Amino acid sequence: MAKTSGAIPIDAEGRFAGYASVFGKVDAGGDVVIQGAFARSLAKRRDRIRLLFQHDPKEPVGIWETIAEDGHGLFVKGRLVPGVPRADALKRLIADGALDGLSIGFRTLRATRENGQRKLWQIDLFEISIATFPMMEDARIAPSSLSTGAAIAAATDTIRNR
Repeated sequence: MAKTSGAIPIDAEGRFAGYASVFGKVDAGGDVVIQGAFARSLAKRRDRIRLLFQHDPKEPVGIWETIAEDGHGLFVKGRLVPGVPRADALKRLIADGALDGLSIGFRTLRATRENGQRKLWQIDLFEISIATFPMMEDARIAPSSLSTGAAIAAATDTIRNR
């Protein structure tokens, strides 16, 4: 992994991984994503979910190579496309630790309200963005010291120790 003082993972080909959403956590808008909310959408359009910058449809910057629900949330692995000016800039920003947020773009299909929160039971996911300020604080590119398996194990430990 190419890294500098920021210790955020991105390799020479622009690959990175993290969680785009975390189950059971309240985001800044009062939404809580429930485990399984992405299942239908992923089955329907997994290969058509876009990798954007700041939710801007004019800013595609890469390709999602892996998108999967696990016990912690929506785990993603992406690759920035070399030669795209914004993607090249993002690669440097991620490597230096200046940018690490992830955020989902979706349409709500089924939700309930409870105690002032909106619980999202089923959503139609259409894009996942690299974002400066994600609505969900824990939606981040994973620290470079973690492999995929270790990231999942660390996330499980975090949930157990709350």
